[in-house]
Amino acid sequence: MSSYQRVFQLSGSCNNYPWGKAGKESLAAQLCERTPGTDFKIKEGEHYSEMWFGDYPDYPARKLDTGELLKDVLQQHKEELLGKKAIEKLGGQLPYLPKILSIAKALPLQIHPNKDLATKLHQKDPENFTDPNHKPEIALALGNFEVFAGFKPLSHIEPLFKLEPLRQFVPSEQQGQWTDETLRNVTRNLIKADLDTVKKVQAELSKVPRDQLGDAAYILDLLPRLQDQYDRTDAGNLVALLCMNFMTFEAGDAIYIPADGIHAYLSGDIVECMARSNNVLNAGFCPPAKRNNADMFANTLTFKAHSRDDVYLPSQKCDKSRNGKTVVYKPPMSEFDMLKTDLGAGETEELAPSDGPGIMIVTSGKGVMHAEGLDFQLKEGFIFFVAPGVPVKFDSQNGMQIHMAVV
Repeated sequence: MSSYQRVFQLSGSCNNYPWGKAGKESLAAQLCERTPGTDFKIKEGEHYSEMWFGDYPDYPARKLDTGELLKDVLQQHKEELLGKKAIEKLGGQLPYLPKILSIAKALPLQIHPNKDLATKLHQKDPENFTDPNHKPEIALALGNFEVFAGFKPLSHIEPLFKLEPLRQFVPSEQQGQWTDETLRNVTRNLIKADLDTVKKVQAELSKVPRDQLGDAAYILDLLPRLQDQYDRTDAGNLVALLCMNFMTFEAGDAIYIPADGIHAYLSGDIVECMARSNNVLNAGFCPPAKRNNADMFANTLTFKAHSRDDVYLPSQKCDKSRNGKTVVYKPPMSEFDMLKTDLGAGETEELAPSDGPGIMIVTSGKGVMHAEGLDFQLKEGFIFFVAPGVPVKFDSQNGMQIHMAVV
């Protein structure tokens, strides 16, 4: 038996970005409020955007029974709680950052810089770029989820920029066959356009006949919605609608955003998990003062995701599952996988141990977790840390859903 608890309950931290859902409409706030023994109470006038429950310092998780920062507990008991793989290969800390997001309107149009750029930005401006790490991430829908992510195929973008209002954004030397570099420069030109030009182009775009837009006619429906959320002078409206994949997902669907991958979540409740970083470059869906350098943003863009299929992350059979009640989402990165366990009434599941630390949250229902010879009551919103090498068993009388990030 370990000399230190290897399974223990956590409390998370909720934040208040203005794109979050209001009051009790926010699932992030609901789950945060349901953690016992904390003083968090939902205020109806507040917007609650995210609940974080990792060891990152901005909105840290704490060990519920003692109030200690999770980061401090992990550093004091590294071998038992992080394990060999996390210590030797993943920086000797929790290598991922799990969150619940409740989204009422578009998040900033953004990318997360790769490790090389993140290191340079952190050295130059540590106040705004608080770590030297990359931030690839997954988003797993808990219900209807709308998102702009990755670029459309070039063959879908190029015809739009032959429309009269949009030709001005294509460099004259790149008017022929489009390449990713054409798209990079068009994106750059859109986000660098002056506010009056952006407003005028949006007005002209709104008057384009639907039949001229073909499969992109949805632009005419989404444009007023985005303008109401932010402004008719926000170039994010143009970049997202003209250049990016607009996708809707249902509960259980997931997407993967690589480092330097352009995205903007639009609405829904999701479980989000990413490499341990909080670095971001913003280019739209936010006031001009909040936007980063347009050239740096454009130069950093990657083109790995060029269709819906490039963004979608399907679930797979989980080899840790004994009873087949768990699926795994495996992003192409080393820091984490995400497990989703769904139990019906009276069902049980057993999960084999992981090589590194796991953090789980009950996203609906209630039940019991059996681990380390103890029984832990599970209810919606409860968060637990599970050390490497610890098998767990779940059972539920009425049904339960659990999401668990694992190394």
